[in-house]
Amino acid sequence: MEEENKLQFPSLPATKEELLVRDHQLEILPGLFLGPYSAAMKSKLPTLERHGITHIICVRQDIEANFIKPNFSHRFRYLVLDIADNPVENIIRFFPMVSHGLRKVLVHGNAGISRSAALVIAYLMETFGMKYRDAFSYVQERRFCINPNVGFVHQLQEYEAIYLAKLTIKMMSPIELGRSFSLQAGMPGSRKRSLEEDEDFGAMQVTATQNS
Repeated sequence: MEEENKLQFPSLPATKEELLVRDHQLEILPGLFLGPYSAAMKSKLPTLERHGITHIICVRQDIEANFIKPNFSHRFRYLVLDIADNPVENIIRFFPMVSHGLRKVLVHGNAGISRSAALVIAYLMETFGMKYRDAFSYVQERRFCINPNVGFVHQLQEYEAIYLAKLTIKMMSPIELGRSFSLQAGMPGSRKRSLEEDEDFGAMQVTATQNS
């Protein structure tokens, strides 16, 4: 039963020689490219088409919108994410938006070093069941200049527990899920809260009776 519930993940490509490195954008996985904004400029259209790219994730903040913008909205499907490269930026909320179907896609920010790299790392973590450090090393082997800011690093480390819990719950049957909640409800802390709630409810009833 334990084996049946074990999370299963696909395998990463065996060697980085299988991947393409061209024109500033680097192929992290087959069909998943990471690079700077220069990789998505108008002069790069032939390269994007040659790589078979169909989607572009453009990461920028509002003050960058004047110079980091979709150049081929008629040719590719764009997802524009408003993310500041700031340690206090809540980037973890964007991870689920890029956690599925990163195929034939270029992910870029301004320099392709911090924000866009963090999104790609999060995708590898959830898709292949990787720890942050392993996913970071895998991406860095292909794009050595990546350097997510310290706030993004902390959120990526936190995301490891979040995505594993989410996938575990998704795999559990309704019976197993119900049993898990029952066990949690039977924990000492839960019983204490229940007793406190009963006491509060009893006090409310007494007060209501006195006021009636």
